[in-house]
Amino acid sequence: MTPGIIEVRNVCKSFTIPSVHRSTLREHALDLFRRRPGERLHVLDDVSFTVQRGETIGIMGRNGSGKSTLLKILAGIYLPDSGAVAMHAPSTAILELGVGWNPELDAIDNILLIGSVMGLSLRELREATDEILEFAELERFARLKVLHYSSGMASRLAYSIAFKAVREILILDEIFAVGDAGFRARCEERYRKLSAAGHTVVLVSHTTSIVTEFCDKAILLDQGRIVAEGHPRMVTDAYLELTGGTAEPSEFAVAR
Repeated sequence: MTPGIIEVRNVCKSFTIPSVHRSTLREHALDLFRRRPGERLHVLDDVSFTVQRGETIGIMGRNGSGKSTLLKILAGIYLPDSGAVAMHAPSTAILELGVGWNPELDAIDNILLIGSVMGLSLRELREATDEILEFAELERFARLKVLHYSSGMASRLAYSIAFKAVREILILDEIFAVGDAGFRARCEERYRKLSAAGHTVVLVSHTTSIVTEFCDKAILLDQGRIVAEGHPRMVTDAYLELTGGTAEPSEFAVAR
């Protein structure tokens, strides 16, 4: 494969699932002094692909196919059991929304908290606070504790912060599945600007129209292995055949 900005080589990852059912206090106590047997679940099996600078790659697959694990390996949250991953530029990962929130703080304080974790300076965050709140349509609720936010409000705030903290590589998990049509359209517009500016994007989605509209190429995972790779239309067709589904109309075409 031609060297790229992201190189994934023969990556394998597995987890141990405890297989012993314990129903009494005595059984729990005895387990403290003996090795617990478990089942080894192979999540990724010999996964290899390359992403060139400025490309967007879509990752598809049924639930449990290894997509989220792969993203977490790319983001550095997990290490592979074997194989190697090379990320040749800084990355921003938008995976689990709301991780790291302090629900007792308001939106502005959480912007400073989460944004600093994502690598922005306090000065940058203070200068960007109004823009972040406007993008999330939360100006009225800037001083309301996040504890009282709806899930949709918290999601919009998380994505708005993350879009401001974008590095050269952007790793997205179902980015266009959050919020109402208006917010998704703003996410689409922001994504297009990032793509035009040369950012490299790894995008997980179950929506075939998203993959065909936004991605330069795609891969399909099934039981931890790549079973299709190439042009997005070919991969989405393989995904639909695998799942027995039908293609969805583009939400953005409807929203416009």
